[in-house]
Amino acid sequence: WFILQYMSGFGNEHVSEDPRCPGALPEGQNNPQVCPYGLYAEQLSGSAFTCPRPTNKRSWLYRILPSVCHKPFKPLEEGHLTHNWDEVEPDPNQLRWKPFEIPKAPQNKLDFVSGLHTLCGAGEPRGRNGIAVHIFVCNTSMLNRCLYNSDGDFLIVPQQGKLLITTEFGKMLVEPNEICVIQQGMRFSVEVFGESRGYILEVYGAHFELPDLGPIGANGLANPRDFLVPVAWFEDRQVPGGYTVISKYQGKLFAAQQDFSPFNVVAWHGNYTPYKYHLEKFMVINSVAFDHADPSIFTVLTAKSTRPGVALADFVIFPPRWGVANNTFRPPYYHRNCMSEFMGLIKGHYEAKEEGFQPGGASLHSMMTPHGPDADCFEKASKAKLEPERVAEGTMAFMFESSLSLAVTKWGLQTSNRLDKNYYKCWEPLKSHFNPKCK
Repeated sequence: WFILQYMSGFGNEHVSEDPRCPGALPEGQNNPQVCPYGLYAEQLSGSAFTCPRPTNKRSWLYRILPSVCHKPFKPLEEGHLTHNWDEVEPDPNQLRWKPFEIPKAPQNKLDFVSGLHTLCGAGEPRGRNGIAVHIFVCNTSMLNRCLYNSDGDFLIVPQQGKLLITTEFGKMLVEPNEICVIQQGMRFSVEVFGESRGYILEVYGAHFELPDLGPIGANGLANPRDFLVPVAWFEDRQVPGGYTVISKYQGKLFAAQQDFSPFNVVAWHGNYTPYKYHLEKFMVINSVAFDHADPSIFTVLTAKSTRPGVALADFVIFPPRWGVANNTFRPPYYHRNCMSEFMGLIKGHYEAKEEGFQPGGASLHSMMTPHGPDADCFEKASKAKLEPERVAEGTMAFMFESSLSLAVTKWGLQTSNRLDKNYYKCWEPLKSHFNPKCK
């Protein structure tokens, strides 16, 4: 009977109840002495109680049994999930990875949790300041188990295979070229339909928000109404064999058993929710005269640091758009940056690296490490006739940019066996065009 439905709006105060139980939301108060249908009231807080109103995040959940009904947590093998940034020596080189391999199901069944692999990161969750970049590869659905992240928010970018994500707030279908955010503490389970792969940006200590628009004005980039929030859906399901609730806590995994589904929320209201967004909805702002605007004009979501204008992490995309700048080298310019730039490719060919940078792969240009177009791209763009042209048609590249200096894990540098040892060679054919007699 269930059809996937969503409510619209970023950070809105939403109200939702499963239509099977009309009137499940209490009238006029959050915590009545007796809730409708004999439900339990439970608050999920995503901010300190005393945060200023614009940043205060919480939702009230009305559930068949409260979350506290579980056996004690016990350590769970975390596989390749880590926040140990000292496993290997720092590496300042330009790094690029070939597409990450998805194991075949009969030999090695991996669901979303067992398929998490940490690639790089900085900071640590106990101090509530830092980020991690994970790759997920999976081939089977989570069965009678869910995950919640005590450490921070997950921004999930599927690259291959669609994900049906069941949350305490309802269900979301997230396909490649869409993203979703599961915020701190929210329980979720991931169903897949075959081999699946993607990227995750985890942020400790801040929530994602829409970037300020400044002189752009009131409209543009990612518009608030295009963010979608699931509607309430519940299952009253007993699991005598045991339902496993997994907590990611201080970078480690822990598992607790309970005998019922945690997706037993009949109704909820609040502004602290999971949400999804389709990247095609992004309204691109660009230069229409000459030169480049900075890539910050492509920011979808930002997680702010305590320093004004400096992001703990930005999620930036490079969508199809028109290039019309006159007398301008149009691809990304050569660059050294006080930020760390991790890039992934969902589909197509990235304009500055058409050969080696592939969908399902990645690159990392660390703090102050130079990078820019390969030699072939430079030569072509320097001689191109500058007519209006479609850029990145059929492509979607993205960047996780951070003010933190990211360390790469042992899995990223060695165990994954996907590091492209020849990446530096794409710049070797660059030659000097300097002629002191020709101005």
